Formats: sequence, structure tokens, C-alpha cells
Amino acid sequence: MSLADRPVSTGPHGNAKILTAGHPVAGAKAAIVLCHGRGATADGMLSLASEFTAPGAIFVAPQANGGAWYPRSFLAPLRENAPHLPSAIALLESVVHELGADGIPPERVVLLGFSQGGCLALEFAGRNARRYGGLVGLSAGLIGPRGRSWDFAGTLAGTPVFLGCSDRDPHIPRERVQESGRELERIGGVVELTLYRGLGHTVNAEEVERVQAIVDGVLGA
Repeated sequence: MSLADRPVSTGPHGNAKILTAGHPVAGAKAAIVLCHGRGATADGMLSLASEFTAPGAIFVAPQANGGAWYPRSFLAPLRENAPHLPSAIALLESVVHELGADGIPPERVVLLGFSQGGCLALEFAGRNARRYGGLVGLSAGLIGPRGRSWDFAGTLAGTPVFLGCSDRDPHIPRERVQESGRELERIGGVVELTLYRGLGHTVNAEEVERVQAIVDGVLGA
């Protein structure tokens, strides 16, 4: 079954489009799942994919319906982002499941997101802890109000995790990035976290290099 024919999730993102690039899913060595930010597009994330050297990998970019994975801030109470957030998480689970059915198990899947998409990728991996090929949150953190106590079960089992963010990002408090790193490490992620001085809400060349190292590790495994 192809990704385009996958069973859809329910809720607001139940009929979300999924774009692909790179190697066809049949015979691909790995998959890199790209989650876009609020108001951005799957096409834009596939443009970011051109920054990486990934022979034999398929890039998979789902498109949020309405351009946003959830309506409120990622720091809002979880109930205020329902039903959109549960639907988005179910969509990612469907993508990972179908990649496995096509011969790409989770340990060869890199989950990467920027901004709202990065928050989604981190939250999804926490709620669905297992060994992934890699987990990347760029300008992102785990979702929930200040003071949330995460109770994720399971283990990331040594999944390489990279968190990169500005030290003064207008949308992502540095404290949340640091909390996220500690929580993902608690459940078995091998976390590297870098706060870049005055970066702004964007991606820099060093972050691309750090992601490339994770991709190289998956493709060379």
C-alpha cells in the first residue's frame, strides 16, 4: 500500500495530503518525515529537504489542513488544542505505520519538524516512545501549559535527538526547550540541545549539519 492510499486519521487532519520526494518508498533505505510550521506548507518542508544528502531515503511531508496542526499556542492547555492535536498525532502514527508496512521500520525513520511542526514531532515521539532513526525539533518544544508534568511511558531506546533553538525565540521559551530535552532524555533519548545566541525563529547552517549527521547515521546503519 502506498502512502497516498494509507488509512487516514480521524478529525480535522483526517484527509490531510502527504507529499513525497527523493527515493520511491519501495526499496527506500530510510524515511525522513518533515512537519511544517504554522502557516507554512509541506512543499516548503520539501524545499528544506534539498539541504540534506540522503541517497536512498524518501522524504515524507504531510500537510496540515488549514495550515496549522492545532489552533492555539503550544503552551495552551491541551484541551484547547483538541481535536486538532490528537488528529495530527494520529496522522503521524498512520504515516509511521504505513512506512513500516512498506518496509521502513521506525528505527529507520527520522522525525523532523520546525516550529509548530517541531512541537508536534516531539510530542508524537513522547506519546509513542520507541526506537526511531532520529528525532529533531527545530525552534520547538514539547506541548502543554507551563508546569505540565509529562508522564510518557515506553522508551526512545537510544534514539538520537537534536533540539536547536534561539536563546530568545519569540515563540519558544528557552526553558521549554530545556524541559523538553530533560524529558526526552528521561525516556531514553540521546539528546543534544543547542541554544543559539540571537538566532531568531529560523534554521541555521549548523542545525542543518546536525540533522545531516543523524541522517548519515540512519543511512549508514
